[in-house]
Amino acid sequence: MRALGAVRATVGRWCLRHLQLLPVLLLAGGALVDYLTPPHVSAEAFYSAAPMTAAALLSLRATVLAGIGACVTDMVLLAHFGFLWDSGGLSELAAVVTVSGLAVVVNRLMYYSYVRLQSARRIALAAQRAVLPQPPASIGPLRIAVRYQAAVKDAQIGGDFYSAQDTPYGVRCLVGDVRGKGLDAVKAVAVAMGVFREAAEEEPTLVGVAARLERSLLRERERRTGPERTEGFVTGVLVEIRPCDDELRLVNRGHPAPLLLHAGRVHSAEPSEPALPLGLAELAAGQDRVDTVPFPSGATLLLYTDGLNEARNRAGDFYDPATGLTGGEFAGPDALLDALLSEVNHHTGGRSSDDMALLAVTRAPAAPGDEPGRWTVNGAT
Repeated sequence: MRALGAVRATVGRWCLRHLQLLPVLLLAGGALVDYLTPPHVSAEAFYSAAPMTAAALLSLRATVLAGIGACVTDMVLLAHFGFLWDSGGLSELAAVVTVSGLAVVVNRLMYYSYVRLQSARRIALAAQRAVLPQPPASIGPLRIAVRYQAAVKDAQIGGDFYSAQDTPYGVRCLVGDVRGKGLDAVKAVAVAMGVFREAAEEEPTLVGVAARLERSLLRERERRTGPERTEGFVTGVLVEIRPCDDELRLVNRGHPAPLLLHAGRVHSAEPSEPALPLGLAELAAGQDRVDTVPFPSGATLLLYTDGLNEARNRAGDFYDPATGLTGGEFAGPDALLDALLSEVNHHTGGRSSDDMALLAVTRAPAAPGDEPGRWTVNGAT
C-alpha cells in the first residue's frame, strides 16, 4: 500500500508539473489553428483561455506574460490576414485584452484566498495541538502512539479525542467520541479534555474520573440549544495502567471495546456490563463498573473510535479491526497504527465518512532497576 501511495504521489506531481505548460500549449495551438485555417475561422477562444489557465496554475508574473503573449499572438495573426484594423479584428483583440486583464485580477484573488486558507489551517492546527496535545512517546515501560484522521479533507479537529498522561495513580488514558459535528462537538471535546487532565491527577479511582466527566458534560450540554440540548452525549473508554500491575483497568461508557494484542492474537475487552455514554447518567442508576484485564509485557492496547470499525468498503461491508490485526507482528505502537490506517484506507478505497481517533499503548519489558511508583515521562518526572 505504501508503494501504491508513492506511485500516486509521483503521478500527481507529474500531472501538476505538465499542467503548468498548458498556457503555452494553448497559445501555440491557437496560433497553429489560426494560421492553418481559413481567415474567417478565429482562435480567439485559445488566446482567452491561455491567461485564465495561467491565473489558476501559475504566478502573477507568468499570468501577465501569458496575457501579453495572447495579445501579441492575436495581433500578429490578425495583421497577417489583414483584419487588424477592421471592426471584427479590433473587437476580437479587445476581447483578448479584456480577458487577459481579468486573468491578472483572478490570479490575485486566488492568491489572497490561498493566503487566508493557509492562515486558517495554521490556526486550526494550533487549536488541535491545544485541545489534543501529543501524548508522550513513552512513560516508563509503556510506548504510546496516537493518530487522528478527519473525515473532511484538510480538517484538523472534529468530535473524536484522545489523551494519555502519567498520574499519581498510574498512566491514565481516554479515547472518546462526541455525538454530532461542528463547533458544538469541538466545544464538548475541549470540555472533556480539560476535565480529564485535571480529574486524572486528582481522582483516586476511574469511577471518580468518569463522574467528573459526567458532571462537566451535563453542564456543557445545558448551554446548547435545539436537539443537541437533549441528545448530546459522549462515548468514551477510560483506562488505568499502574506501575506495579500486569493488568489494566477499564471503564467503558457506550464506546467500542478496546482490543488487546499479544503474541499474534487479538482479544476484545468487552465490558462486563453495558453502560450508557457520558452525559446520559440520569437515564440509568448505579455506579460505573471497573473491569480488570491482563496486560503482560509485550502486549498492546488499542483504543479507537467508531470511525475505524464502521469504515465501509464499496460493498457496504464494515472493517473488522480484530480480524485485520490477528496474526500481525508490529515493532511498536507507531508501526501498528500506520499499518492499521493503511489497511483501513485500502478497505474503504480512501473514502471516509467519519473521524477516526486511535491510541495504542505497548507494554515493553521493564528496564533493570525500575521500581514501582510513578513512572517518568521521557526521562523527566
